[in-house]
Amino acid sequence: MAELCGLGAAASLRGDAEEPKQGSVLFLGGNEVKSSAVVKYSSAPPQAAFAWLQEKTDLKLPPANWLRESAKLGPAGTTVLGNNKKSTPFSSFGMAYDFIDSIGNDVDVVSDSENIKKLLKIPYSKSHVSMAVHRIGRTLLLDELDIQELFMRSSQTGDWTWLKEFYQRLIDQKWQRKKKSKEHWYQKAILSKFLYYSINGDGAAQPVPSSSKQHEEGAVPGESDEAGRASWPAPFEMPSSLSEDPGASNQGLKNDFVRNILWTFEDIHMLVGSNMPIFGGGRYPAVSLRLRDNNKPINVLTGIDYWLDNLICNVPELVMCFHVNGIVQKYEMIKTEDIPNLENSNFSTKVIKDIAQNILSFLKSNCTKEGHTYWLFKASGSDIVKLYDLTTLCEETEDKYQNPFTMPVAILLYKVACNMMLKKNQNKKHYGTIRTLLLNCLKLLDNGRHPQIIASANFMLSELFQLDEPKKEDNTDFPINGNSDESYSEEEEEMPDSDENGSYSNSSDPPDDNKAVAVIKSVGELSVPEKYKSVHRIRPSCAFPVCHGAEERCRLVLSYVLEGLKSVDSSVKKESDLPAADPSTPIPLKYEDESTSGGPECLEKQMALFLDKMGSFQKDKHSSQSGMIPGSWQYKMKLQLILKSSKAYYVLSDAAMILQKYGRALRYIKLALQCHDTYCCLSASMLPEVLVFLCQCLTLCGDIQLMLAQNANNRAAYLEEYNYQTKEDQEILHSLHRESSCQVFAWATDLSTDLECQLSVSCKCYEAAYEILLFSNLKKQNPEQHIQVLKRMGNIRNEIGVFYMNQAAAVQSERVVSKNVSTTEQQLWKKSFSCFEKGIQNFEAIDDATNAALLLCNTGRLMRICAQAHCAAEGDFKREFSPEEALYYNKAIDYYLKALRSLGKREMHPAVWDSVNWELSTTYFTMATLQQDYAPLSRKAQEQIEKEVSEAMMKSLKYCDVDTVSPRQPLCQYRAATIHHRLASMYHSCLRNQVGDEHLRKQHRILADLHYSKAVRLFQLLKDAPCELLRVQLERVAFAEFQMASQNSSAGKLKTLFGALDIMAKTKCAFQLIRKELAAESEQISKGESNAESISPNESSTALNKEEVVKLLSIFESRMSFLLLQSIKLLTSTKKKTGGVNEEEVTLKTNKQVYSLLLRATANKSMTLLERIEVILNLLEQLSQNSEATSGGIQ
Repeated sequence: MAELCGLGAAASLRGDAEEPKQGSVLFLGGNEVKSSAVVKYSSAPPQAAFAWLQEKTDLKLPPANWLRESAKLGPAGTTVLGNNKKSTPFSSFGMAYDFIDSIGNDVDVVSDSENIKKLLKIPYSKSHVSMAVHRIGRTLLLDELDIQELFMRSSQTGDWTWLKEFYQRLIDQKWQRKKKSKEHWYQKAILSKFLYYSINGDGAAQPVPSSSKQHEEGAVPGESDEAGRASWPAPFEMPSSLSEDPGASNQGLKNDFVRNILWTFEDIHMLVGSNMPIFGGGRYPAVSLRLRDNNKPINVLTGIDYWLDNLICNVPELVMCFHVNGIVQKYEMIKTEDIPNLENSNFSTKVIKDIAQNILSFLKSNCTKEGHTYWLFKASGSDIVKLYDLTTLCEETEDKYQNPFTMPVAILLYKVACNMMLKKNQNKKHYGTIRTLLLNCLKLLDNGRHPQIIASANFMLSELFQLDEPKKEDNTDFPINGNSDESYSEEEEEMPDSDENGSYSNSSDPPDDNKAVAVIKSVGELSVPEKYKSVHRIRPSCAFPVCHGAEERCRLVLSYVLEGLKSVDSSVKKESDLPAADPSTPIPLKYEDESTSGGPECLEKQMALFLDKMGSFQKDKHSSQSGMIPGSWQYKMKLQLILKSSKAYYVLSDAAMILQKYGRALRYIKLALQCHDTYCCLSASMLPEVLVFLCQCLTLCGDIQLMLAQNANNRAAYLEEYNYQTKEDQEILHSLHRESSCQVFAWATDLSTDLECQLSVSCKCYEAAYEILLFSNLKKQNPEQHIQVLKRMGNIRNEIGVFYMNQAAAVQSERVVSKNVSTTEQQLWKKSFSCFEKGIQNFEAIDDATNAALLLCNTGRLMRICAQAHCAAEGDFKREFSPEEALYYNKAIDYYLKALRSLGKREMHPAVWDSVNWELSTTYFTMATLQQDYAPLSRKAQEQIEKEVSEAMMKSLKYCDVDTVSPRQPLCQYRAATIHHRLASMYHSCLRNQVGDEHLRKQHRILADLHYSKAVRLFQLLKDAPCELLRVQLERVAFAEFQMASQNSSAGKLKTLFGALDIMAKTKCAFQLIRKELAAESEQISKGESNAESISPNESSTALNKEEVVKLLSIFESRMSFLLLQSIKLLTSTKKKTGGVNEEEVTLKTNKQVYSLLLRATANKSMTLLERIEVILNLLEQLSQNSEATSGGIQ
């Protein structure tokens, strides 16, 4: 690619040779014609003064310096000021190559000044005109097409026979070569001698350095013919010389003008080549020098010649030397603006302007097809000017590549496109233009003859599509017309002839003129102002194609890449050495079942081999299997094309990933990595950006494998997507297999059906990407990539850790008989722990505290699973909380605390913070519960156990957030209520079993009471725990009974009894909730049999609740009965002692009544549960009313 891009890059070399000289606007005669000229390049020496020859100097005698090379005269020294110098057939292409920036955009015409003058003199001259016209965008390239020279060549080589036959058939039946007269050669010789005399003032002419491009052309008769003949190249057979040396002089494509001038004539911008010597010095800063025979007056043609030469070169004056038979007579100075008014040479500059505008409009309107060669022809003495499309005529012959202009035009199209691509700040609106240029270039080329340019053009076409940017679906970046109404055209539609005067119509012409594209019926029409208008609007076909989505864009890129690869492969000679492969045969994808893949150990080996190969780029040089020579254009181009295809497949994979088509995504990333493998085989060293791209590919591959693992349900569909291949993909793979086996990344891209294998492959992809970043020192240059890879590594290690942890839990749940932990479980724990540990390191390396906390949390969960596994399998009556359990629960607590330290504060990530707090609270609670329920009395004293349980429960409470409103709040409240209940029960139990230390007993009594009240308060907040609330209240009643048993005084006992009955009255809310649930259930059942089936599962679940309710209700009834009886007894004995009617009598009466009702209710066995609860609620209502009345009376 570097060589071919060089074609475009050379454009500015000539332009930089000299600072552009300031142009000027000249006002000429009475008719104002605007003209300015800027010299873009000049190889002429500083203008030197010329010698005024003495009168009677004999110009027939040669001067001493005659025919020696002269820097002052340049290549025009031996000619009539360049008039008779053979213009090379491709001179405009030489200029176009050097000023590539102007082509297709700023300039209307590129040509030799002689051709411009010949065109503008058409209405005045009878001589023939024959020019080749080519269109590149809005620019027309004009070159002399010397028919006589062509046909001389045709006689020798047979190349142009088709044109010769056409010419003889349609134009000149009796063609023969016209010879030049002796007078012509005589005039040429004395002009040459005159010029050498004029510069002879400072002695002999200085020789031009041999490195100069300009060489003298001899004035010897016949020599110019040979020069002209030699300048015609053969039809291009091998483009290699041109590609490697675009300015090769043997092809006649060099720019050999002394000056290249940007000439603006009215509104026409022309890039003109001129060899006219300019003299200066003294009073005349710039003059042109002419020799005239005094006996022959100046005619209009000569006047126009002189005027145009001075305008083009921006020369304000003309010095004319008159001679008679070679003897100098006199000199005369004429200003440029006076030339149109010379005697015998009058002409209107306005008419010349009209001629120029009409000819340009005529050509632009009819030379519409880019890449075609048009022939503008006017026969000698004829008034009719015809335009033929030689490309169309040539295509009718056997070999369309006989047109020698085909290759220069293709190269120029390519160079203009290349130049536009190389501009750094190129606006995307020109992409349509570049694409059209390249497509037109490709139409002209034959793959067998021009593979390099075809490959390069296809690569540039693929480069137009930005794969690394999201495509804007609206077409704002690409207007329909890229440049102007005369934009580039890819293919022109036939346009009807539409000039209002009918001037383009050829209906009245003889029938044998039907081959002409357009005809000017009379040269006189060219003088009519605006006779011809450029009415032809080129069809706006250069809009850049709008791709709907990444896939379409990538498919276009791959189609161009494939054409480029075919071109490269076809040009590599060693076809016979290649293994036979048919591009139409699908290449097997080597899908393997996990049973044959060898598992993780095999993966480790493949990974090691891959990394070893990646590391060897610094040591080894890699070679091509197909025989491509490193450094050759094929080698460089194939590397570029392979890398482009890799990027396209990467984007396709990424797009499929977004669409959740994971099988397709894996297929595309496999192709991307196969392209990359081939690139590695060919490339001797890896560029940093290529390595970064490889990291991206491996990272995406890891993502895909992870998603495949997480979506195992659709495995069949993914497998079908994975195995599908397009013909295009097969052909690209075929090209890749010419260079490499494409198996280096097989370990990463195979579709496995084993979950563990997929997770391992995903992890290995990320590890490989990380290794590449490490050993290539790309970590610092690509911090974002480094962070992404580490984050993914941490994530996949978490996934694998969770996978092993779940497997361990599954093994544990299946283990029934054996009480020992199996080796399998321990291995799974180790694997899981190792993954979590590495994942935590990954996240800590990139300061990702949140994810590190989540992995620490998962490690804590693993420790809890280990603790659960160590539960002894003996019966519950022997069960004790083991040291191993304690060890693992404490480890879990450590990891949860580390997770909290990692987060720092809740604001960092509230959800994760709350989750870790909950897990920590759960761990403390579980540990405390197990210690309480399965107290390790064989190892520890009861007091120590109680202390540890109390501490653990309090820590669990600390991390149980009951105040923050969140979905987890009810759970936290239930947990806190349960903790308080358990602590109260524990202190209650201690109080029952303790003897002695009264201070300790009092402390336990206070703590039990405190925790019972807190438990009740929290259970009352919950609307779905009536049984738990009832149980706590019953325990409080039992606690009151226990206290009453130790009391001696009646007043004390009564106080405790009233307190217990008050507790009973407060259970009303729990019974109301139970009644509500039972009522709702009975209502559902009463709706009928139709709903019975749907209700049955609910019934079974509530049956358990009912059992619990019945059990608690029975206890409640018995305790209430006992308390009422005791209160009646105590109140009766008190009444006997005190006498009189007071509040206690009211209470006694109420209690007796309630007691009586309760006894009747409990005696009635036929009552339903709902009815029993209704009775209890009524009784509680009476008790609470009495309690309120009593308390009111006491107050």
